Amino acid sequence: MKNQMEARLQECCDELKWLYCELYHNDQDAFEYFVEMLRRCYAQRKTALRRQDEARLKNPGWLRSNKLLGMMLYVDAFAGNLQGVEEKLPYLQECGVNYLHLMPLLKTVKGKSDGGYAVADFRSVQPELGTMEDLEHLADACRKAGISLCLDFVMNHTSDEHEWARAARAGDPMARSRYFFYDNWDVPNLYEQTVPQVFPTTAPGNFTWLDDCRQVVMTFFYPYQWDLNYANPMVFNDMTENLLFLANRGMDVLRLDAIPYIWKELGTDCRNRPQVHTLSRMLKLACYIVCPGVALLGEVVMEPEKVAPYFGTPEKPECDILYNVTTMCTTWHTLATRDTRLLRRQLEQVCALPKGCLFQNYLRCHDDIGWGLDYPWLSHFGIGETPHKKYLNDWFTGQWPGSWSRGELYNDDPRLGDARLCGTTASLCGLENWDQLQALRCDLMLHAWMLTQSGIPVLYSGDEIGQLNDYSYHEDPDKWSDSRYLHRGKFPWELAELRRDTDTIQGQLFQGLRQMEQIRAAHPVFCADALVWPLDPGDNGVLALQRRYGGQTLTALFNFSEHPRTLTNPAPGSRDLMTGAEVPDRTLELQGYGFRWLLQEDADV
Repeated sequence: MKNQMEARLQECCDELKWLYCELYHNDQDAFEYFVEMLRRCYAQRKTALRRQDEARLKNPGWLRSNKLLGMMLYVDAFAGNLQGVEEKLPYLQECGVNYLHLMPLLKTVKGKSDGGYAVADFRSVQPELGTMEDLEHLADACRKAGISLCLDFVMNHTSDEHEWARAARAGDPMARSRYFFYDNWDVPNLYEQTVPQVFPTTAPGNFTWLDDCRQVVMTFFYPYQWDLNYANPMVFNDMTENLLFLANRGMDVLRLDAIPYIWKELGTDCRNRPQVHTLSRMLKLACYIVCPGVALLGEVVMEPEKVAPYFGTPEKPECDILYNVTTMCTTWHTLATRDTRLLRRQLEQVCALPKGCLFQNYLRCHDDIGWGLDYPWLSHFGIGETPHKKYLNDWFTGQWPGSWSRGELYNDDPRLGDARLCGTTASLCGLENWDQLQALRCDLMLHAWMLTQSGIPVLYSGDEIGQLNDYSYHEDPDKWSDSRYLHRGKFPWELAELRRDTDTIQGQLFQGLRQMEQIRAAHPVFCADALVWPLDPGDNGVLALQRRYGGQTLTALFNFSEHPRTLTNPAPGSRDLMTGAEVPDRTLELQGYGFRWLLQEDADV
């Protein structure tokens, strides 16, 4: 198998060397070190993973299947530790999950964790969660169970307690070259003129003064997260080796956290610089050489035109998967406005991307909901950015008259009239205090919409049983200042016991989701290779789209209003996949927050 790795290295060597030497000013020594590091990492890759690599090279579409269903979870909240997650694999299999995304679990420092995104050691697991051996054992068990494992890789920064940071603080010049250190505020102030702030309320500014060493250090996110200097080839070499170390522990997908930020350039906004794409392409090449069965998931929380370039090109791919953050936040906007026009417009944009683009789709994730909508387009309808954000936040926090939603604000900035939103799917859908059957229909309709999108659908752990907001974080001194813990509560195993009882909300939601997931897995028309296009149903409260693949056409309709709708049937001669019934040719009814999956065979179209 070593010869196969060397063959891949020779295949890529010219491009890799050209990219590396152009970025790092023809530093031949650094490049030679990088190549030898790739050989060393491959030598450490165990036989079972090498065999999986070769199998996936023969099946490059393994991530594009309609049978793939994901779930994301926090290890401690779900099962206490990594061994607990392994013990709960039968439950995940009962959920139909075969793609498991573990939230950050590498070593951090208590009180300076940022939810696990301030990594103090890329080779160690947070002690209360277990050990690196436990993680590898879980990966082995997942592989035997047919479950792919995804893990976050924090690229942009380290904790200020990382060994590099401690050495830099102590004055080591080589360690300091890994970060952005300055003797005074002259250069940092120049950066501040063009670089937006990530957290203007909770962590204002992009630099931090260090009293002990009398230096200024770049900190885009929080003061204890020091930005890495990727202009230093030593940083790229060592961070690539850290990524490959995790791949060799059995990770199938590695999520590149905050990748648009990793290249800093004075006089710019330090986002999406061309060098970022050089780095991500070299990372992809490194994985292809060492671990070609491992995929890269890019976290690019940007508008659609800035997201697509992170796929690279078919000839020179970068990320294999990207987060579909725009569709997620626009979905919640649509729910609050009962107006699907913006969602339909963005669906058109996504459908126009090259067919090879693959998104990870979700309704909720570990983070907040930021209202990064297409306000220039919305302005044509008299919708202003600031008042609209206020309306959305008022609606989803229950402040708007008649609202049934319950969430909380995150990073509220009254000066700018801006804030983000937190809450579980169930609480945002009204399961806390609304007509529960109506809230249940809303929840199921939103999940049906997510399952209809092309890509990998990912549930947030607890959504399958309608987990509500956890307000106890207000009493925890380590969490009270971060409202994202509202939707990061402990998994309610007592409620999960009700999942088979359809007389309960938990049972109705769990079984309803399983029915939809099984239908999706049984019909290739849901695969990522299908042709997809939006329809105009003649009613702005209803989203409509069609999918076509393998002689089948699926017409999907979603009512984003609580009121029933009557529509002209866009799919005559179709069969309702949820009920199995034939659909009347002329008109059809959609109940409030209802949806329909209508299937036509070639002969019926």
